[in-house]
Amino acid sequence: VNSGMRSFRQFEPAVSFEHIGASEALVVVIYQNQFAMYDGSLLHEMDQAIYFGDSAHRLKLGLIDGRRCELLYLSASMDMPGLSWHGLRTLIGQVDDQLFQLLGFSQQLNAWYRSHQFCGTCGQAMQLRSDERAMECLSCERREYPKIAPCIIVLITQGDQVLLARSPHFPPGFFSTLAGFIEPGESAEHCLHREVKEEVNLEVTNLRYLGSQNWPFPNSLMLGFHAEYLGGEIVPQPGEIEEAHWWSVDDLPSIPPRGTISRWLIDCYLAQREGREAPPVPV
Repeated sequence: VNSGMRSFRQFEPAVSFEHIGASEALVVVIYQNQFAMYDGSLLHEMDQAIYFGDSAHRLKLGLIDGRRCELLYLSASMDMPGLSWHGLRTLIGQVDDQLFQLLGFSQQLNAWYRSHQFCGTCGQAMQLRSDERAMECLSCERREYPKIAPCIIVLITQGDQVLLARSPHFPPGFFSTLAGFIEPGESAEHCLHREVKEEVNLEVTNLRYLGSQNWPFPNSLMLGFHAEYLGGEIVPQPGEIEEAHWWSVDDLPSIPPRGTISRWLIDCYLAQREGREAPPVPV
């Protein structure tokens, strides 16, 4: 995939463009969680994007190297020569980290906006505030901000072996690290112990936090850990874990692609075992 804007240096989120000059905006075009790619580019000039169809709504995203960038959500899909549609998952590892981060941000904001059209307290219409990233009820003034769901994701190790598991919806032969949402009242560490016990019936020790990744499916913040096996026999959780096994670091199954925090946790452990410098955390 050719992003068409692979060289942009910086994206800065913004809710107002009042202090920006009149330079033509760049737009990300979405319809039903599919991104429009035209002539190999996922970012488009605003005057080009009008040919893609009518917009249902537009959202200010921020600045790309000082230029305005907006989200354009179409009222209907369309076909035209050179135009194709791509889900965000299919773009993992196919576009650079900065562009993937921008697209993930766009998808999360779009989902938040579309799911907060009406107030959860009084049921009246809500509208975007102009001074902050918030939806506000026109009647009772309730405000709703974009929400992030914190999760743990952990690679469990035992010497030259790592524990990898697969959920029922994974492709055949594909395995990954364990993960789960942090519940109200929990710390990340307590969640990690609980999820590991629930999903594979194991006890772990020597927890080590490595880094985090925003994961826009739909709005998670993944907190990445390594943990060492302490005890127990693997018992997959019915309905959640289809298989879980110990794998030699020299004979791994099909694992997540680079650009995902699950793959990064695995690569960090391999680097540690081989005395190499750990790779940088994915954006």
